[in-house]
Amino acid sequence: MGDKVKKAPSLKVALIPIVSMVVILFTGLFVYESDPHIPILLSATIAVIVALFLGYTWKEIEKGIVSGISLSLQALLILIILGTVISTWLAAGIVPTMIYYGLDLLSPGLFLPLAVIICSVVSVASGNAWTAAGTIGIAIMGVGVVLDFNPAMVAGAVISGCYFGDKISPLSETTNMAPGIVGVELFDHIRHLLYTTLPAWTISVILFFFLGMAHVPSADNLQDVALLQQQLQDIFIISPWLLLVPVTVLGLIAMRMAAIPGLVIGTLLGCVVAILVQGQSIGDILSMMVYGFSLESDNEILNNLLNNGGTEAMMYTVSLVMLAMSLGGILESTGILETIVNSLLKVAKSTGSLIATTVATCITANIVACDQYLSILLPGRMYLSAYRKRDLHPKNLSRTLEDAGTMTSPLVPWNTCGAFMSATLGVATLDYVPFAFLCLISPVIAIIYGYFNIKIERLAYEEKIDEDDGAITINPKLEQSI
Repeated sequence: MGDKVKKAPSLKVALIPIVSMVVILFTGLFVYESDPHIPILLSATIAVIVALFLGYTWKEIEKGIVSGISLSLQALLILIILGTVISTWLAAGIVPTMIYYGLDLLSPGLFLPLAVIICSVVSVASGNAWTAAGTIGIAIMGVGVVLDFNPAMVAGAVISGCYFGDKISPLSETTNMAPGIVGVELFDHIRHLLYTTLPAWTISVILFFFLGMAHVPSADNLQDVALLQQQLQDIFIISPWLLLVPVTVLGLIAMRMAAIPGLVIGTLLGCVVAILVQGQSIGDILSMMVYGFSLESDNEILNNLLNNGGTEAMMYTVSLVMLAMSLGGILESTGILETIVNSLLKVAKSTGSLIATTVATCITANIVACDQYLSILLPGRMYLSAYRKRDLHPKNLSRTLEDAGTMTSPLVPWNTCGAFMSATLGVATLDYVPFAFLCLISPVIAIIYGYFNIKIERLAYEEKIDEDDGAITINPKLEQSI
């Protein structure tokens, strides 16, 4: 039998699963205060019904689902492995050591801006927001809790710093993906990206400085800090030598080792230190890697800080990501996302509106396709010709893809990045969103630059479109990078 003829989705049809998802998620999350898993599953069910109506078979829909999930497999593996890193580093006294010395070094008034700066340095070196959040980010969260900061505020500072590096580091996958899709050299992309990123980062640091200055720890709080440090010393062997483990892992990743083997090495080093230094048994370590590190003490703050990690703790997030990516796979494979993007493009009449439309598409892709990479890949593919037709250099597009796609990914609870950050830092995504200043400011600056023609680069003559036949003449250097 021949393949069944498939209908191209009209805008009205394409909006059915999108509007349904918004309604179902809003009702589930805010009316019934449920977890997002079942609302996402129901939304995917509606998307399947629409796909069947368009003429797709279940086999084809299933292929789209598998394709969507496959895009997140690396992220899921990192998430699972990070669960073992956290538990072994807790058992090894590595995270407690980071917290212990962090309480000495980070004064309450400068804690938040320093948290942004420290996470920025680590994420630039590692090229990965997840690695930075899962190592230094966890320690900073612990220090913030002891200093009596709002955990959502601390998480916002950690994420702002982590995504600074994820956005501009030459080691970052997204920093390489965005220019690669549109045919721009990596360091040309990074230089152009700094025009929007540095102002957003500076504003974020200033905002966190004022938030930190407004926080005055009580005398009881300062006593809690001293008590906590003493209890950490009573439970663990605290030594600056233990910090060689995270330094080694970050160094390996900075030297271009892939994140997964780097984190596995981190887990193994954590196991060795836990056994040889802290006296843990092999059986206990194996159990902790699955169920997490567990400690019962009379200090509730200490319990909250140290009872963490394990692969089991990550399964909530893994299941959410798989459901979300299933929905995204259906929407992309059936052309629903493409229809919506093409409709948005019709309203983009000026440079400012084109960049604003690109930002809106990236944000929509993060919400609907549920993945950071798709929020870069889809708009990058869709809008490249539109930028060229308006004599806009592709580096404007690659920059906007990062300003909006990379930056807004941790702001969506069911997105791979939002789910990961929430699970790793222990703060609900919607709680930290108001404080993720860098992520909120970056797309706004991108739009402002577009409307006011700030740092918008035009194509050189040899890169422009041949008006006669519509063919695109690409600079040889750009052509090599595509």
